[in-house]
Amino acid sequence: MSPPTTQAVILAGGQGTRMRRDDGTDLSGLSEAQRSAAAAGVKAMMPVEGAVGNAGRPFLDYIISALADAGIRETVVVVPPGHAAIGSHYARTPPERVALRFAVQEKPRGTADALLTARNAVRDAPFLAVNADNYYSPAALRAAAGIGGCGLVAYEAGALVRESGIDEERVLRYALVDLTDGGLLGAIREKPAPDDPLARAGERWVSMNLWSFTPAIFDACERVTPSPRGELELQDAVTIAMHDLGIAFRVVRAREAVLDLSCRADVSRVARQLAGVEVRP
Repeated sequence: MSPPTTQAVILAGGQGTRMRRDDGTDLSGLSEAQRSAAAAGVKAMMPVEGAVGNAGRPFLDYIISALADAGIRETVVVVPPGHAAIGSHYARTPPERVALRFAVQEKPRGTADALLTARNAVRDAPFLAVNADNYYSPAALRAAAGIGGCGLVAYEAGALVRESGIDEERVLRYALVDLTDGGLLGAIREKPAPDDPLARAGERWVSMNLWSFTPAIFDACERVTPSPRGELELQDAVTIAMHDLGIAFRVVRAREAVLDLSCRADVSRVARQLAGVEVRP
């Protein structure tokens, strides 16, 4: 049995396009700092207001704290150029339980490219990869760390709707996964069509980008070509790893919430959901 994983990569190099977009959300209930973070699109640094004892702490603090609770001791944050807000915050208040390093993604070319940016910053050992705009429970992170190789946590779609406060239509726009009878990943499809067998299944399983990888994934990332959206997609790297490199991905199933901070309408809801969470990065 492999020892639990103790390092992670947080993908925070995106442009925050959806957060910056004026979607008609009433911002009167947000603080000035939250409105400023939304306008800048820096989701990782969105202040979580209203949490007892944690008021104003950035969303990224919650992610790092949950990783620490799951036994992660080293974290690489992939950031865009000029990541002043993130860098200055952690220069002032470095995490106490996690050693933090940064890797700069020079251009926003997609999630596979973002992960590849961290290649020289992680040790030659398994690591977790997570989004900077998702809060995963320590239990789910601990389950991912227990894989000790390549795999992911797959979330049951109905539970995501019930527990996360995300509407069903949005959940089904995430990547759906096909699971084999042996508990392995058979396929992953981003935004499948409504008539896709995975979308029509009675029990649908969703990838929320909570991955366990070995450094072999970097070789797959190098082989990715642009998707129809013009981006180098992480799910394409996973498919290459399975089909071309012969890597098996173990799947851990979860029926619980993932808090998704993608757009302005999410800010107040996510802050309420995190109100009782103790933060100790």
